[in-house]
Amino acid sequence: MENSFEKKIPKCMSTQHPDNVNMPFFVENTVLGGEDEIQEAYYALSHLGCDEQMWDCEGKEVDNFVVKKLLTKYSTFFKKNKLGKDVLLTLRVPNPTVEKAEAKILLETLESIPRSFDAAKLFYGHEIAPIFEVILPMTTSSKCIDRVYSYYNEFVVGKQHKSFRTSDITIAEWIGEFKPKNINVIPLFEDMPQMLGADIITKEYLHNKKIDYQRVFLARSDPALNYGLISAVLLNKIALQKLQKLSFDVGIKIYPIIGVGSAPFRGNLRPQTVEQVMREYPSVHTFTIQSAFKYDNPPDMVRAAVKKLWERKTGDAHQLDEKKCLEIIAKYSREYQKQIVELAPVINAIAKQIPSRRKRILHIGLFGYSRQVKGVKLPRAIKFTSALYSIGLPPEILGLNALSEDDIKYLKQVYVNFDNDLRDSLRYFNPKSKFLPNVLKKTLKEIPIEFDTDRQHQENAQAVENAVLKNNTRQIKEYIMQAAYLRKFLG
Repeated sequence: MENSFEKKIPKCMSTQHPDNVNMPFFVENTVLGGEDEIQEAYYALSHLGCDEQMWDCEGKEVDNFVVKKLLTKYSTFFKKNKLGKDVLLTLRVPNPTVEKAEAKILLETLESIPRSFDAAKLFYGHEIAPIFEVILPMTTSSKCIDRVYSYYNEFVVGKQHKSFRTSDITIAEWIGEFKPKNINVIPLFEDMPQMLGADIITKEYLHNKKIDYQRVFLARSDPALNYGLISAVLLNKIALQKLQKLSFDVGIKIYPIIGVGSAPFRGNLRPQTVEQVMREYPSVHTFTIQSAFKYDNPPDMVRAAVKKLWERKTGDAHQLDEKKCLEIIAKYSREYQKQIVELAPVINAIAKQIPSRRKRILHIGLFGYSRQVKGVKLPRAIKFTSALYSIGLPPEILGLNALSEDDIKYLKQVYVNFDNDLRDSLRYFNPKSKFLPNVLKKTLKEIPIEFDTDRQHQENAQAVENAVLKNNTRQIKEYIMQAAYLRKFLG
């Protein structure tokens, strides 16, 4: 039975992940800029049926007036659909513990929340907090989350009670009250140790706090980039199992969010696959609706898929043998990473030719920032995925040779869409690729999955490979985009 908070917690979070091939109709250029993202937020909420927009405050000029712009530019929609109640705007802020160059943007962003509150109060004629949650990426400890929570309480809102000097007025009496009184901080777990310890970190953060519910964000793309597809799925399932137990133990409702993209490697969430992804992660409350989902499919199909996600009831997490899963992850990820080291030069060469879709860089990937394999650095997950698909080597196939028959048998029990995800990716496989690791050739011939090859994509992938070998950058770009149009996602 859904509790009273269920209606407030969004189920479809539109994000700014740049995995799209096609640009939305309201953008004139091939890159979305700041003002385009204002219109995008409105479009996702009003036309596609999403009930939340994630707003990135990393790697770009901070727009501290996003709430005011939305309310004034699209007043008719937001009069009927209250921002902060019916639809949400949730900020993803920099993590000062990891992103030193962006650290002070966090402070600017937190300071803008009370000003957005004032703008909404003027617009609605009564008090409503249009922003009351922020997402903290690359969360590594409960201290990371608590610092953001405490800074807002003590230094943003808390300063209103201070006087300039003895017998003088307070800051609140001078410029008005600061509201909301507190904010929720949503930890985003992206690396293996933190995903496996998500329950412990969350429990430590919740200790001695009067919190009605807690949202927890689990990454799906970065764990795949770092440890491979199989590891990413199992890590998410272990974390979801642990978070469900934590919710029962502490008596606080926990609402998981999962960051899934259109490529099977990054989650395989497309309008055509919503039902199978819902079966894969029944305890996830909120799914991300990324750019390829929104812009590389017909709007009616997108709306229908969003509606399915929105209407679903959140269920129970799959129960699995954590020890057995960790054993599979260990040997599989070792082999996956070995193959990545081998492929890194070609991945990096192709990634340079992949077009950007946003006017800023998202936060630095864990593989390139804090994790190196024999000194290898890689592009972010979307360009990484795109680079491998572009030469007909879907990253989903890497490391599969490490799995035994028993491993695959067990995986098929706990990884519901194991066959579906591999079938969807193998459609774009080019067996003639010179870059295919030798150890995979036998495995892929014996893999017990029937799949149809997209011949046109295979020809494009071969053309990309030939252009790479000849260092013909103009052709590389051209064929990369042709292949991406066929897939209906960039990476």
